[in-house]
Amino acid sequence: MKTKDPVNQDLIEHEINSGYEKLGLMNSKVWSEDPKRLIFTLSRYKFVSKMFNGIDSVLEIGCGDGFGSKIVNQTVKNLTISDYDPLFIDRFNADLNTKSDIKAVTHDFLEKEFSKSFDAIYSLDVLEHIHPEKEHLFISNCVKSLKKDGALIFGMPSLESQLYASPASKEGHVNCKSGNDFKECMEKYFKNVFLFSMNDEVIHTGFEKMSHYLFTLCVGKI
Repeated sequence: MKTKDPVNQDLIEHEINSGYEKLGLMNSKVWSEDPKRLIFTLSRYKFVSKMFNGIDSVLEIGCGDGFGSKIVNQTVKNLTISDYDPLFIDRFNADLNTKSDIKAVTHDFLEKEFSKSFDAIYSLDVLEHIHPEKEHLFISNCVKSLKKDGALIFGMPSLESQLYASPASKEGHVNCKSGNDFKECMEKYFKNVFLFSMNDEVIHTGFEKMSHYLFTLCVGKI
């Protein structure tokens, strides 16, 4: 098979040698129903990849189908991803992890901390699903899995954004926070907490009550 423009011939060679990439269970559904939402999701992973660029050992907590983790894997030295649901981990290892060195494991942070500590940890779109009465347990086990001089990033939809959320999202989002509350929550565990806002794929430091999504970048374990 030959392309009309020779510059594109390597696309055919790649297809023959590697086949097509898969999106994963979650993101395949997103791509089918609301393609632009996939851009927003992957932009969150890009933020993490830039903040953790060059860091040795990094852990993702609540990776879901793991599709976005490849963006972080481009910039860190060793990436481990985890989820409490073994279905996602099994499917990631079978479908998405055939050409990378990402380690994917099943682990529930509501039960215990990880068996080793990491230089950096991130968790996107997870904390809002943790019931408030279990929040301290979850965050504590995350922090215990982090080295003393490590950094942690949490990302979640803002409380204000829930006015526009779908019924399904509202049902699962039991612990969304406003920016100041999110920052104060993480200051119980870290000396320094930096709050970032996000609208669509744009990261900024603007008025958090007008932000759809929030990040806390945390350093200096207490």
